[in-house]
Amino acid sequence: MASRSSWKSRLKRSRLRAPGWTRPGLAALFWFCVTQSVCGAGAAKNVMQKEAEFDVTYNDTVTSVNQTTYAFNHTISRNKTEGVRVTVDVLEQTLEAPILFVVRQKQAVMSFQVPLILRGLYQRKYPYKHVGRTLCQPPTRAASETQYFYVDVSTLSSHRTNYQLRVSRVESFTLQTDKKFSFTASPSQPQFFKYVFPDGVDTVIVKVNSDVNFPCSVMSVQDIQCPVYDLDNNVGFIGMYQTMTKKGAITVQRKDFPSNSFYVVVVVKTEDEACGGPLRFYPLQPDELIDAGNRTKDLDVLVSPAINSEKYVIGMLFCLGIFLSFYVVTLLVACMENTRLKRRELFENAPDMSPAETGKTPASPYEYGSFADNGSTLSSEAVTDSATSTDNNYGYLERSLDSVARSRQESLSSVEEDDYDTLDDIDSDKNIVRTKKYLCVSDLARKDKRVLSKKYQIYFWNIATIAVFYALPVIQLVITYQTVVNVTGNQDICYYNFLCAHPLGALSAFNNILSNLGYVMLGLLFLLIVLKRDVIHNRALVRNDLNALECGIPKHFGVYYAMGTALMMEGLLSACYHVCPNYTNFQFDTSFMYMIAGLCMLKLYQKRHPDINASAYTAYACLAGVIFFSVLGVVFGRGNMVFWIVFSVIHIVATLFLSTQLYYMGRWRLDAGILRRIVYVIYTDCIRQCSGPMYIDRMVLLVMGNIVNWSLAAYGLIERPNDFASYLLAIAICNLLLYFAFYIIMKLRSGERIKCLPLVCILFTAVVWGFALYFFFQGLSTWQKTPAESREHNRDCILLSFFDDHDIWHFLSSIAMFGSFLVLLTMDDDLDTVQRDKIYVF
Repeated sequence: MASRSSWKSRLKRSRLRAPGWTRPGLAALFWFCVTQSVCGAGAAKNVMQKEAEFDVTYNDTVTSVNQTTYAFNHTISRNKTEGVRVTVDVLEQTLEAPILFVVRQKQAVMSFQVPLILRGLYQRKYPYKHVGRTLCQPPTRAASETQYFYVDVSTLSSHRTNYQLRVSRVESFTLQTDKKFSFTASPSQPQFFKYVFPDGVDTVIVKVNSDVNFPCSVMSVQDIQCPVYDLDNNVGFIGMYQTMTKKGAITVQRKDFPSNSFYVVVVVKTEDEACGGPLRFYPLQPDELIDAGNRTKDLDVLVSPAINSEKYVIGMLFCLGIFLSFYVVTLLVACMENTRLKRRELFENAPDMSPAETGKTPASPYEYGSFADNGSTLSSEAVTDSATSTDNNYGYLERSLDSVARSRQESLSSVEEDDYDTLDDIDSDKNIVRTKKYLCVSDLARKDKRVLSKKYQIYFWNIATIAVFYALPVIQLVITYQTVVNVTGNQDICYYNFLCAHPLGALSAFNNILSNLGYVMLGLLFLLIVLKRDVIHNRALVRNDLNALECGIPKHFGVYYAMGTALMMEGLLSACYHVCPNYTNFQFDTSFMYMIAGLCMLKLYQKRHPDINASAYTAYACLAGVIFFSVLGVVFGRGNMVFWIVFSVIHIVATLFLSTQLYYMGRWRLDAGILRRIVYVIYTDCIRQCSGPMYIDRMVLLVMGNIVNWSLAAYGLIERPNDFASYLLAIAICNLLLYFAFYIIMKLRSGERIKCLPLVCILFTAVVWGFALYFFFQGLSTWQKTPAESREHNRDCILLSFFDDHDIWHFLSSIAMFGSFLVLLTMDDDLDTVQRDKIYVF
């Protein structure tokens, strides 16, 4: 126990004596480390500070042990902002290590190395030994203030490296309104300038232009804050930005910048691929540096005030006034027409005689057809007599409506169409009637009116349902697009005409959306016109008007209602497309154009073939297939030979199938014996004896249609246009115009006439279509190219400083479509008092 106590006492005394000799040793060791820098840092660095001046070029050297700091001071004022630019050149060809430049300011620090390494696609590396950067200028609250900043130069290279440093003032750092300023930029020497909103100006448009396409560049608008993102790899971090070749424009609103000022940043990219230029070769070694060559670009910037709120009001009132005027004109025409009809009725019905006094029994308002109980026989005989007496020329039969006296009872059977079509004797009767050489409307208007009315009303209800389910996700998607543009600032997402894009609220191009109002308003007006005609016709049926029952083209308004709805939906979806136009949503702008073209062709065919027109389900299924191919073409069609071969084959096969269906009025079968029957017809009609076609008029139309469609298929296969959606729409429009021209020619050839109102509509519509197509082909933007290339087509507003060429296309095309619908609605009004067995089918 005693020994243990002795040992503890010695240990305690030794602990108390230790600090006496360790403290001087530690102090000496610390002093040695500081003076000799042997504690992990190597030799001591020699830091030299110089008082430097502006606009003086300093030629110095730097090593790992020699560091230089340049001290600058300058006076800044609240009312005047001067930019400060630091320019550095490294004179050595090869460097052991880069030189690091650090600029220390009062509220910001900026650093960069020389050579500056900028990366491109696939990790390509481009070195730049000449670097120029503009310093961020934080705002000051004092009227005048002297600020200091320092430029530190250092390197890890043990060899002496020569460099040149120059700091200069940028006299034109603040841009002036409506005053163009020219400058030069490169990837390692970006430029940015300040702009302050003047009093009374809430919106400006910043335009940057160049005389050459390449090198590709980026313009950006950023808030006044440090740091300024002015390199290729970070320019898109904040603010709004877009790539450009020759033209760039960004509309800036005061409300987005609390400081009432902003920076305009212009950066030249290291590669041109983003602007549609060629892509450089891939380096052989992963870390190999690539010489970028001369990528200096001369540009100029101009900031000008955008339109004020008065221009917005004028533009909206102008748009609304144009289309309201059509309502006024329609109302006046309707009043004049009603006055004329009342006068005619008073004149014709002066001696009011009942049906008993005239010896006539009124016909049922629900059935119509040929003017005999054996309708097909009488109709056939009438046509034969007419053909014989007129040497097979078309013409009206000389027989008045008053000579026809018959009584037809309303059918008490079911109104289902299948009850009529599945009877064997009726099917046999179809073969007899529809294969006659000369057909009249009465031959193809034999079905119960209630059946056909319900059949064609399905067109309207189906397209209304399609519109709702199609429009809702479209609206949601374009709202998301616009939100992404506003949040990220990436203006390459949407293909606007940036020189005439007027924002309103969250929308970037309100004028392009407003100009679609015409489709909606005129579509609604057409629906009202059709409704008025429908009501008048139903009233005539209720009072057993013989003209409504037995004369004229059978009145079925379901397809007309579908056409008006399609026109309104075209306006809505076109507006949605123009919220953020690009290639992924271009189908929104064209889908209902296909619908309109298809419905117009169906209506033309239905006029003379009411019994055998396609059902709504078949028609919309075919249009769905067209839209499906449109999407495939946009996604996979660009330069894809396999797709174009498949599409061309389908196009030609569909043309042949439809031609056969139209020529034989549906009285043919697609079964295993089709090839045998084709060979037999060719042998009997072409080899055994040369006989012409039985239905010459139909054959002429179908031959012309096949020539046009085969030519379009060959063009697509050879040229393979990038805009597949427009190519598909061109096919539909060409077929519609061909069929419409054929209808007008055959109508006149049959001895029929065109009344004044439809004739005026035809001439007016043709002129408007001509002007509309002129503005359509101006091409203010195109998503077939890169966003930067698309901006080369941008142009200023041409109407009221608010609307551009494409807006005028919207105005004129909506008016032209409305006029085309009126032509379809009214061009057979001359037949309203002509018996149906005197109206020829073609």
